[in-house]
Amino acid sequence: MQKSTIYVTDDDPGIRELVAEYLSSHGYAVETAADAASLDRLLNARLPELLVLDWMMPGEDGLSVARRLRAQPGFPPIIMLSAKGEDIDRIVGLEVGADDYLPKPFNPRELLARIRAVLRRQGGAAVPAPAEAGRAVRFGPFNVNLEARTLSRDGTEIPLTGGEYELLEIFVTHAGRALSRDWLMDQLRGFERDPFDRSIDVRVNRLRKKIEDDPANPAYIRTQRGQGYLFVPQGKG
Repeated sequence: MQKSTIYVTDDDPGIRELVAEYLSSHGYAVETAADAASLDRLLNARLPELLVLDWMMPGEDGLSVARRLRAQPGFPPIIMLSAKGEDIDRIVGLEVGADDYLPKPFNPRELLARIRAVLRRQGGAAVPAPAEAGRAVRFGPFNVNLEARTLSRDGTEIPLTGGEYELLEIFVTHAGRALSRDWLMDQLRGFERDPFDRSIDVRVNRLRKKIEDDPANPAYIRTQRGQGYLFVPQGKG
């Protein structure tokens, strides 16, 4: 089996060496970069299956890199690393396009667990689509291709992060059912989390901006007070 390739970008050589050695020992092909320019050279050569990206770097920082990559179709999922451990920092990281966020200092075992969870989601193993759903789902002017893992509107593809796509797939394959935040997080994450974690709301808001004409008054992904979220394929009406 071909190894999954992971790029680790961090200006701290000790962290790069530690993470690269640990992930390599668990079967991943790892390339490292000290800054955004070095990362771009790696990305120009080939795209990895996953990118571990430090927030605070000299020159272009991790947030700017994540925002830039997010605008490109087919960019890899991102796990953001940062010494900033406040909730607002994690929310900002998720909002710019990261699929997960890990504060420093961190245990390499936890990073490995999160990498496996993100890659598992990318492979579609976490939330299998019901057989009756087929390989494509339409709602309004949108088409979700479950085989290609893409979203398009009137034939134009809409770039999604890995986390945004996984959330959308859950919604379209569970249409008409109120889905609690805890249940959604269990499907999306696959590891221990804080019971007050609100990052699912950040992901929902990000997805709404991609598919709702008015994200403040959503037609498709509706909030059910006390229950969670409800996906309504027919929209308003």
